[in-house]
Amino acid sequence: MKFRLDTFTLLLLGAIVLATFLPVRGDAASALATAGTVAVALLFFLHGAALSREQIVAGATHWRLHIIITAFTFVFFPLMALPINEISRFAPQWMPADLGLGFLYLGVLPSAVSSSIAYTAMAKGNVPAAICSAAASNVFGMMLTPFLLLLLVSTSGDGGFSVAEALKDIVLQLLLPFAVGHGLRPLLGGFLARNETLTSRYDQCVIWLIVYSAFSHSVASGLWQNLPLKAILLAILLCFALLGFFMVLAMFVVRRFGFSLEDEAAVVFCGSKKSLASGLPMAKVLFSGHPGFGMIVLPIMCYNQIQVIVGAMLAQTYRRKIEAASAAAPHTTE
Repeated sequence: MKFRLDTFTLLLLGAIVLATFLPVRGDAASALATAGTVAVALLFFLHGAALSREQIVAGATHWRLHIIITAFTFVFFPLMALPINEISRFAPQWMPADLGLGFLYLGVLPSAVSSSIAYTAMAKGNVPAAICSAAASNVFGMMLTPFLLLLLVSTSGDGGFSVAEALKDIVLQLLLPFAVGHGLRPLLGGFLARNETLTSRYDQCVIWLIVYSAFSHSVASGLWQNLPLKAILLAILLCFALLGFFMVLAMFVVRRFGFSLEDEAAVVFCGSKKSLASGLPMAKVLFSGHPGFGMIVLPIMCYNQIQVIVGAMLAQTYRRKIEAASAAAPHTTE
């Protein structure tokens, strides 16, 4: 697979460089987080207005696709994290125990909602299916993540984060804007259909904001100052390996089941991503007071930065393939 550094990918790299040297802090970080929340809500509003009722029903009832994405997120990914954690027993100088625990934690996290859907939309993939799968992943992830973590390794603390608060955020920031947008489809659908480039550019702006905000949070948290260099390098290499493995595995599985290229894009982006937005707040509760907290959250912070950059390049590749396949499809009559 050939990747090409286009303008948008260069802008994403620029966002990382900007966040490294000029991360937002304090009130500015709070304002950026609020802007991100509003931007994501508007993103779902626009998708709701752009999608027809038939498309939404088809996405919600595509049960085979949802089973595959859920299996990747909460079964296969945790199983792959287990042997990584075992490295800490045999090579603690390279894989400290807290870093191994961090990879276990990465493995049981739900899928990233906003970036999964934004990338699927950018790729012209199956957006309704991506919305349903990503939302379900986060709803059930609030309950499954601590259970799976406790199943894999004993942790201190009760893990009693607020499921109700997480459900409220998903309803208010995702499902409600999507429903309102779909209710206004008769008014906005024609305009959005005539201005697909405008909505595509907005998708990209939201992704850029997610990248800059997420990386700023990592830098402001003292990632580079508080962790050994070799631990950071090992974490980055393992994150690249995990992301690459699950993207390739997703492509293989989806093609074996005979799904469309649009479905493949949804599975690749939803099944390989992990949520930093859910992961960090849950980590603060699950590992409250843990002296190795910075090491534990390192894998999810590294994985998040890698997944947004690789995802952007892959979305452009899928977009070209799907557009080419659509243009080449024969026009037949019944």
